[in-house]
Amino acid sequence: MTQAPQPRTQQTPAETAPQPPQQQVPTVPVPEKPSEGPFGLPVGDVVGIALVAAFVLLMVLAARRLFRRKAPPPTPPKVEAPPPALPAEVPQLRIELPRTQAELARLREAEEAHLGAEEATAQRRSLEAEAARLRVTDAEAAARAEAGARAAREREQALKRDEYRARKAAEDEAKERRRQERAEAERLLAEEEARARAEVEALEREARAAEERKVQAQAGLTLADGLDKTRSHGFMARLNGLFGRTRQVDESVLGELEEILFTADIGVRTASRLVDTAREKARRNELASADGMKAVIRDEVASIVDLPAPRTLEGGGPPHVVMVVGVNGAGKTTTIGKLARKLTDAGRRVVLAAGDTFRAAATEQLDVWAERAGAQLVKGPEGGDPGSVVFEAIRKAQDSGADVVIADTAGRLHTKAPLMEELRKVRRVMDKALPGAPHTVLLVLDATMGQNAIQQAKQFNEAVGVNAIALTKLDGTAKGGVVIGICDELRLPVAWVGVGERVEDLRPFEPREFVSALFD
Repeated sequence: MTQAPQPRTQQTPAETAPQPPQQQVPTVPVPEKPSEGPFGLPVGDVVGIALVAAFVLLMVLAARRLFRRKAPPPTPPKVEAPPPALPAEVPQLRIELPRTQAELARLREAEEAHLGAEEATAQRRSLEAEAARLRVTDAEAAARAEAGARAAREREQALKRDEYRARKAAEDEAKERRRQERAEAERLLAEEEARARAEVEALEREARAAEERKVQAQAGLTLADGLDKTRSHGFMARLNGLFGRTRQVDESVLGELEEILFTADIGVRTASRLVDTAREKARRNELASADGMKAVIRDEVASIVDLPAPRTLEGGGPPHVVMVVGVNGAGKTTTIGKLARKLTDAGRRVVLAAGDTFRAAATEQLDVWAERAGAQLVKGPEGGDPGSVVFEAIRKAQDSGADVVIADTAGRLHTKAPLMEELRKVRRVMDKALPGAPHTVLLVLDATMGQNAIQQAKQFNEAVGVNAIALTKLDGTAKGGVVIGICDELRLPVAWVGVGERVEDLRPFEPREFVSALFD
């Protein structure tokens, strides 16, 4: 620390200028007084105050240097000019005293304090720089630690996601496996149930076939017997002749097949379907021989006639109402009588409605059949309203708890529009007497009519909505192929076929039996 310069006593020009000679004044002895400084204070006190002031000033300067960075060196205090000299006649005494040991010691202490302050400042700055460096280092370490922690968290989350995906995939796989197991179990169960149903159906078919054989044995006629003329004189005879003499199926054989089918009684649409099927099989080289062509025709006929048919007069009501329609001479009344006999033999209570009030002796004929069958007959006056007779029959069946009502209707010609409208009226009356009636609309067709029977079926179906057909007189004609045309063109099932005169000769139609009787 630079020592502050000590104030020096300067001489003014008045003092340095040559003094004029003074007159010699006689010296008078004056008693000695102690030396006085400024302001009349003793010199010792003035020196002490000056030293204290200098020490305080040094301490202030040292403190300022200690707390200020790179502060400029302290400016030496300005030395005020001494007060003007006293008049010459009163000379001023100025004394410059040397520094005392205590003052020098204090100055050394001040300088040492200043040096210590500078060292402390340098050390503080070094420590601050080190602290800043450490802070930077700590920040980098903290950033690295944070990055490491974040990476660890991300890895942990990724592992958790992988674990979740794996567990989810395992659960999904387990669910899919269980679903497949259930599906396989259900499939096996369904197959087992299907096999069981097939076995039951086979047993039922065998039982029905045995019953039919028993009935046929009693009746003396079978469906094969009824189709004998169709098989020996109808289109089947010509087909069998074609199949018998044909070795290889070519275009000429297909042309002859087309001619035979189009001249048969199966209808143009059905004939075209059979011919197209045979041509398609031949084009794909699936008809290697006549036997193959016969098998194709047989399978196609089996698929045509295999329609679900109501072979039992049950399910509606009670009572179950059957509306029987057809042209005169088709065998309506006879078919009604045979059905009534079959129902009463099975323990059913039957009411017959004589709705054909316009044909002579129709009511008397139905009365005979009612007596044979043990059924109750409801009839009206000749030429009366058929609807009222049918309405009364349904009411009586409801009151008596009968099971079945079979209503005869007038034998309307299908070409007479007013007469077909009369049938629609009868149907509406049935629905009024018993909502939902009739439950079965049975159309009776004469098999000897051939393709004309198909036209009758179309007209009656449009008028009253036929849902079952009874084909009569099948044993007396070679036109049994009409069954195929009816099933194919109208999609109406044949429920009953008549192959004789007795009650047992009216039998439920079995498609498999029909195909077997026709082709074998």
